[in-house]
Amino acid sequence: MSTWNTKNIPGQTGRVAVVTGANSGLGLVTATELARHGAKVVLAVRNTDSGEKAAAGIRQSAPGAELEVRRLDLASLASVRAFAEKLTADYEAINLLVNNAGLVILGPRSTTTDGFELHMGTNMLGHFALTGLLLDTVGKAAAPRIVNLSSIVHKTVTVDLDDLMSERDFDGSTAYRRSKLATTAFGLELDRRLRAAGSPIISVVAHPGVTKTNLTPRSVQENSFIQRLFARIYALNAQPVEQGTLPQLYAATAEGVRGGQFFGPSGRGEQRGHVTEVHASAQAADPAFGRALWSAAENLTGVKFL
Repeated sequence: MSTWNTKNIPGQTGRVAVVTGANSGLGLVTATELARHGAKVVLAVRNTDSGEKAAAGIRQSAPGAELEVRRLDLASLASVRAFAEKLTADYEAINLLVNNAGLVILGPRSTTTDGFELHMGTNMLGHFALTGLLLDTVGKAAAPRIVNLSSIVHKTVTVDLDDLMSERDFDGSTAYRRSKLATTAFGLELDRRLRAAGSPIISVVAHPGVTKTNLTPRSVQENSFIQRLFARIYALNAQPVEQGTLPQLYAATAEGVRGGQFFGPSGRGEQRGHVTEVHASAQAADPAFGRALWSAAENLTGVKFL
């Protein structure tokens, strides 16, 4: 595993992959490599113009790539439902769902169209609803997998289910980290439920360490001190996006991956390095918390499954 790279990705011909946030960063590299290895890739993006530009770039580097751009706004349950309804009507089976999209807004508290705190609503609840609505179609495919994207920062916080929307003590950075803890717990609880149901689907979690994408620099909006501090930390520790994408590509494609595994970089603090198996925080891995979070997500989204 320590020397695994994109050359080791098995052939993906005949497989259908859905990648959220596939127009830039980790999602774009993921979509590119899956297409390059033969998968038909659905780029699920909020901005379809940006998605079409991304698709054009993928076709340049992977001639003959099978790609489709579809609009998905994870901050809107109506958009998630519309996307899932059309996709399941058009595809009999989906082999791979990569819940990659995410946002970081280090500014005032904002909400989704459904009134959820923006980080939790987009990064976790949107993907929870999407997964539930696509699950039957994923289950019809050969060797189906679902990958949820975590972050090392999930280990720096805990989540209070009585304040899941961060109404009492909002801070942008903390809200983002809590959303990633919830996403991690969701991926692990999903696997437990899939195993209990005897499903062929495996649920895997991955994180990119500290990686150079357009996500975080774009989000630093609070003040110049934070900008300077972040820029220094970022410059010293960030690895190229191609390296940071390897854990989720491994989770999505490598042979021998088991449900419930968690992959990230092997280096100090899991910030950078080769792919290795890592561990979630105690709360994210706690089955009792996973069950409680699942129940809350069902109630909030109205999507019930497993």
